Amino acid sequence: MSINPEATPPTSPRWPAIPKRPLGRTGYQATIFALGGEGVLRTHGREAEATAVIHRALDQGVNYCDTAPAYAGSLDYYGAALGERRGEIFLASKTHDRTRDGSLRLLEHSLKRLRTDHLDLWQLHDLRTSGDLKAILGRGGALEALIQAREQGLVRFLGLTGHHDPAILLDAMARFEFDSVLLAVNAADIHRMSFARTVLAEAARRGMAAIGMKVYAAGVLIRAGMSPRDAMGYVLSLPGVSTVIIGCSSTQEVDENCRVAREFQSFDEPAMRLLEQRTQTHAALLTSYKRPA
Repeated sequence: MSINPEATPPTSPRWPAIPKRPLGRTGYQATIFALGGEGVLRTHGREAEATAVIHRALDQGVNYCDTAPAYAGSLDYYGAALGERRGEIFLASKTHDRTRDGSLRLLEHSLKRLRTDHLDLWQLHDLRTSGDLKAILGRGGALEALIQAREQGLVRFLGLTGHHDPAILLDAMARFEFDSVLLAVNAADIHRMSFARTVLAEAARRGMAAIGMKVYAAGVLIRAGMSPRDAMGYVLSLPGVSTVIIGCSSTQEVDENCRVAREFQSFDEPAMRLLEQRTQTHAALLTSYKRPA
């Protein structure tokens, strides 16, 4: 079956359209809120709930979906839910294996679980150390698998992800022309080892798609009193961000994130600085995914 990820059907009249942005140089227009592979999707044995979340997002026009083999049953949930709707989305997954052969086996297994013949984006998952880069970029490394899979039509675009150390992502970006980077960024990012000031800026210079994660700091930012409007709005107001991926635990969370995305209006500089000030006291907790200073 020929799959066309650009062939997104009109949003249901029940919901207004979610704004879209260019996904770097891929030519794809992605909704500014994208469905992550965590939340209820990072479980086992909850297919009815996970399927409901996926369909609720697609029904509202969300057209970018993220997953990974490391996310419990996420691949299987997408495989069970998508069916004929596969062509409505840009589907992104990852390899956490650092070798060519291991990554290719992981891709084969992932495609079977997803019940699709290709990924739109395949990413190197969670780059943390110079040792990761040495393994991935060396002979027989995972980068060879990405290139081979693209040549064979199993994946369309190549990316990398990380939330541990911006210097590692910058190093990788300097060594290979990736199409995208999935990076951790939220209103507390600016206070320590900023990804926004380094990786996001470099991605914009290179024309790469920049996909934000940790927008709510795994919910800690929301529990600390920041509204989803402010938390998501901050990231979407950063220059160069294409979309943000957020895992959802229920259809209600899908509805809320879609609503916030629809109502998004870019924050001005004073509003951005105020949000950064609000996170300063608890910045270490809100960026605990980063390596120790």
